[in-house]
Amino acid sequence: MKSDIEIARESQPQPITDIAEQLGIPVQHLVPYGHTKAKLDMGYVESLEDRPDGKLVLVTAMSPTPAGEGKTTVAIGLADAMRRAGAKASVCLREPSLGPCFGLKGGAAGGGYAQVVPMEDINLHFTGDMHAIGAAHNLLAAMIDNYVHWSNEVRLDLRRVTWRRVVDINDRQLRQIVTGIGGPANGFPMEGGFDITVASEVMAIFCLSRNLQDLQERLGKIVIGYTRDRVAVTADEVKAPGAMTVLLKDALAPNLVQTLENTPAFIHGGPFANIAHGCNSIIATRTALKLSDYVITEAGFGADLGAEKFFNIKCRKSGLRPDAAVIVATVRALKMHGGVERSALGAEDVAALERGLENLGRHIRNTGQYGLPLVVAINHFVGDSQAEIDAIKAYVEQRGVQAHVCTQWANGGAGAADLAAAVKALADSPHAQFRTLYEDSLNLWEKTRCVARSVYGADDIDADKAIRDQFEQYEQAGYGHFPVCMAKTQYSFSTDPRLLGAPVNHRIKVRELALAAGAVFLVVVCGDIMRMPGLPRVPAANSIYVNAQGQTEGLF
Repeated sequence: MKSDIEIARESQPQPITDIAEQLGIPVQHLVPYGHTKAKLDMGYVESLEDRPDGKLVLVTAMSPTPAGEGKTTVAIGLADAMRRAGAKASVCLREPSLGPCFGLKGGAAGGGYAQVVPMEDINLHFTGDMHAIGAAHNLLAAMIDNYVHWSNEVRLDLRRVTWRRVVDINDRQLRQIVTGIGGPANGFPMEGGFDITVASEVMAIFCLSRNLQDLQERLGKIVIGYTRDRVAVTADEVKAPGAMTVLLKDALAPNLVQTLENTPAFIHGGPFANIAHGCNSIIATRTALKLSDYVITEAGFGADLGAEKFFNIKCRKSGLRPDAAVIVATVRALKMHGGVERSALGAEDVAALERGLENLGRHIRNTGQYGLPLVVAINHFVGDSQAEIDAIKAYVEQRGVQAHVCTQWANGGAGAADLAAAVKALADSPHAQFRTLYEDSLNLWEKTRCVARSVYGADDIDADKAIRDQFEQYEQAGYGHFPVCMAKTQYSFSTDPRLLGAPVNHRIKVRELALAAGAVFLVVVCGDIMRMPGLPRVPAANSIYVNAQGQTEGLF
């Protein structure tokens, strides 16, 4: 089998004007970035507001493992399959981060014959959105330091500056640093640090904003720190939102590309789901819904993270009402959850798979809490036995759910035809009765408990007195109506990545709280999760290079 990048390189993408024509987008409303990618101008996007919405389908997954689940390939293959069947379909995905691209995971443009193209561009600089978000974030950091250097009229306490810097690379060395050393000309010595760009509140605001005005207003509400009297200081007070919006103006327009089978793909915004809210932009999703009859989207990692935040944050804040959900599983990942080592996954082991099915079962139960009809997609790998596939089907059928084998990685949209038929039937049915997990009126502590107990299967949450007091302070400051954005390991329902399957009798330790006043949620950091990942022992970057023909090699 050819590598992902070889398949992408051999593809014959259509001019982006032809892809736009499928959706009825006039060419004058495209802002081309070369021949195969473009942005839609915001005036045109806003003109679509009164059109009816198509059907929205979320693709989520079981808890990820090193064996792979293939959520993005299934989302792409499903959109291709629906278009093959005559439906006006598109796919909405997140922009990849350079962190995992050069780190452990590799790219995020799908794989095999279920990819979005141009693959190299999408995985690297694309249309510059990620750089714009990083620049806007760091501009605010520079303006805070400059404000303190020249006046500090609001008496911002340098010990209580909460705004950190960002960079879109995994760099553990930058997690905690001291700036401003070297004397008065270099500012005041301050403790600070870096997060990865996709964890930035600016990224969250970017993805949750409806238009430029909404973006600027949200940026102004960012809390950058506190005075000695613990009064919050905002970005508005250092006069930053206007310039930040200028940097983000072009980036805010949604990006249009295509799959290998020329299905329209909107790729825009890219927050991680383990340390941020894990969904592509509201603007891109709403635009796709106005232009398509069926929109396939995905949320990061397993349903305990990405799907939970898609429902409780993105849908709550946007008014989106999804019509169906797909949970992706693989035989290999289920066997890992059942205790099989990665080196032994090629051998049939129905007993181990059945033990691992507890993980899938909890995700089915969790997703069902939101009132959506759902289906399981078995992402097929060479070596999967019929007995193992039959065991999955029997298990999910006992829970009132169908499972369909998908071979989109090897066969493109044709390999997801059965799934597409099932999803269309569910989306067209009147069964969706979408609801969020909790009401806005529930206090922040109880919202966190609700997610931990209802989604993670935890007995309860734990927090030191300082963290409990902080919960109460945010309530008193008027943030109690915010949803919570849980930051937690993606590998387990617990905070211990080694506890696979569906662990019980565990508790969720809340380590830190981070207010995202502009994004309008509270980040609840649990366990040992970091908002700046590090590179693995052997990073993917080791194998990425430019060949003699000037082509990129090693991306996957």
